[in-house]
Amino acid sequence: MSSRPPSLFGPIFGLLYSVYAGLVFCVVTFILICPLILVIPGVARKRRLAALGVRLGLALMLVPYRIRGREHLPPGPCIVVCNHASYYDGLLMTAALPPRFSFVIQHGVSNWFYAGAVIRAMGYLFVNRENARAGAMQTRQMLKALKSGESLAIFAEGTFKAPPGLLPFKTGAFMLAHKTGLPVVPVAIRGSRRLLGGGSVRPRWSFIDIDIGEPILPTLDAYVLRDSARAAVLAMCGEPDLQPQNSPTPAGDGDSAAAA
Repeated sequence: MSSRPPSLFGPIFGLLYSVYAGLVFCVVTFILICPLILVIPGVARKRRLAALGVRLGLALMLVPYRIRGREHLPPGPCIVVCNHASYYDGLLMTAALPPRFSFVIQHGVSNWFYAGAVIRAMGYLFVNRENARAGAMQTRQMLKALKSGESLAIFAEGTFKAPPGLLPFKTGAFMLAHKTGLPVVPVAIRGSRRLLGGGSVRPRWSFIDIDIGEPILPTLDAYVLRDSARAAVLAMCGEPDLQPQNSPTPAGDGDSAAAA
């Protein structure tokens, strides 16, 4: 299914829809769901509530939301790696994945007013790519979580940009997989860049499709695993390849990629 809306969605409708969708998002997310997340007990309950809130918000925003390939998620721990195109991607993946998945998020988000407290309450993990010592400690925390049976979800590009296209993948997620022997599951989001991406803070109507690919076992080194997973995501996401050809692995690429 294409993420491009029908042509009847003109400028006037687009403006009205943006106002409506923005109000829906704020009311459902910040007034209805987030306060409940802060007070109910249990990380799994908080994550289920967040997923329910995302689905409710999308339904009220009239956004078609389809997930395919859930059967590819292993029953045990694994690492999901996904493309990143929108401010909304973390919420979309919260609704797509079971509550056993912990997201890896940039450390700065933990200091955000209100939203940071909600994310911390959900038990998600943070990574600091600017401080080597802090990053090493957080990597050990991720390894501990994986070995204890948790699964991780990581936006392997580490960020997103306004133009469509898949950026190079960081290597951190794949080093974690190689060290733990856990499978990597490639996932692609389509349609979120139009919904709330490209540096825009104005929602635009879009289809949302999430495809979950088949798991990849870490039988080869982390760089080959990274390239295999990225090729799978590229094939599913429908966007151009923005990775420079024959580019060397950048310094510091061993840091874990973070969600935005």
